[in-house]
Amino acid sequence: MTEAATRWERLRDAALQPTDAAALGVFRVVLGLIGVVSVTRIYAYGWTQDLFFRARVQFRYDGFEWLPSPTPALVHAALITVAVCGALVALGLFYRPAIVGYALAFVYIETTDVTNYLNHYYLLTWLCLLGAALPLHRAYSLDARRLRLAPYAPAWCTWALRFMVGTVYFYAGMAKFNTDWLLHAQPLQIWLSSRTETPVIGPLLDRVWVAYLMAWAGFLYDTSIAFFLLARPTRPYAFLAVVGFHVATRALFPIGMFPFIMVGSALVFFSPSWPRRWLGPARELAPPVPTVSPRWFAAGAAAFSLFVGFHTLMPLRCHLYGGDVAWHEQGMRFSWRVMLREKNGAVTYRVRDLASGRTTEVNPRRYLTDRQAREFSSQPDLILQLARVIAADRRAEGERVAVYADTRVSWNGRPGAPLIDPGVDLATVEDGVGRASWILPAPTEPPARFSRVASR
Repeated sequence: MTEAATRWERLRDAALQPTDAAALGVFRVVLGLIGVVSVTRIYAYGWTQDLFFRARVQFRYDGFEWLPSPTPALVHAALITVAVCGALVALGLFYRPAIVGYALAFVYIETTDVTNYLNHYYLLTWLCLLGAALPLHRAYSLDARRLRLAPYAPAWCTWALRFMVGTVYFYAGMAKFNTDWLLHAQPLQIWLSSRTETPVIGPLLDRVWVAYLMAWAGFLYDTSIAFFLLARPTRPYAFLAVVGFHVATRALFPIGMFPFIMVGSALVFFSPSWPRRWLGPARELAPPVPTVSPRWFAAGAAAFSLFVGFHTLMPLRCHLYGGDVAWHEQGMRFSWRVMLREKNGAVTYRVRDLASGRTTEVNPRRYLTDRQAREFSSQPDLILQLARVIAADRRAEGERVAVYADTRVSWNGRPGAPLIDPGVDLATVEDGVGRASWILPAPTEPPARFSRVASR
């Protein structure tokens, strides 16, 4: 047998090695409860109108335009599906159909409008999709009792979850390796200076050195925490750091469920048997490594490699565009670039009738809710989408028009600058994966050293 074949067999045995499913069972409970709590918060705070029903225009993701528009019946059905399926996932009852229903309903909710995008929604989507492929119901579940499932899962299941969570942390940290974050402590200076009324620590948040301390601490934490969680000697201390970090960020910033998702997900770095210390019962001796045909294992290894490759390369695509991604936004989403920019903008459209030459101004507020307008005004692809909607409305009235955008965007404390080329007819622009020539270069001046501008 060749050395390569020997290594392949060792990899196969390690990947298929049965491990205690207890930690995966606890992760399943956390994953299900996150869905229940998220939907409960949406209804408790009355967010359905603002997020789904009040808008005249929905900004759609490329490739998802075919999804039906969010009518009240569809949205309520999707939200209830997430809550019910999340509860079933937490209980481990009818787990496979429940996790699939959870994932599909959540994807629909997430894709109804691009302005609803949050990094932790994207993470939750992938955790649900992973959960559909993993046997998370083999411990602490009603299915395990009902079907008498053995409380074991292959080691690769834990590998996949650790990779997913570690990738989020690492890329979030590497995204902070830039001059705004490390050399100017922006946008932290802006955000912290607006929170000086925080009890006890409020007066300190006005100090520039505190912003720098937090900027560097955040960079070092994100880039290293996954490695400390992987190492057994540092794992308990790293988990305490995870809890402390996310408690602090939750207290200072309105970031929703993100801290709870990350703290719960960090539990997958502990020993697969860790819940047995409190929940029991003691596990039996592990069964022998199951026999899997070489062909099936090769197919599984290929699928796992595609998963790893996708999440390794997807966050890097923003570097293909040049410039600063926090300005032009190309490759910003789905790249774990968490809390990196404070942008505020103003947009006015000029619509020119090509037949008469008459030009009129259109205020985006005619189409958008306040929440949509805040998100849209600094994101070029959304400005382009609304320009197309305006052009389509005029065409429906029998006009042929050109649509131009006058923009002014402030970014991380810099003075406002034009974001979109005002001489480009956006009604004729085809957006794609290539570099957008209609987006103007980023301002060259550094951020303001200190600002009391309130965070949006």
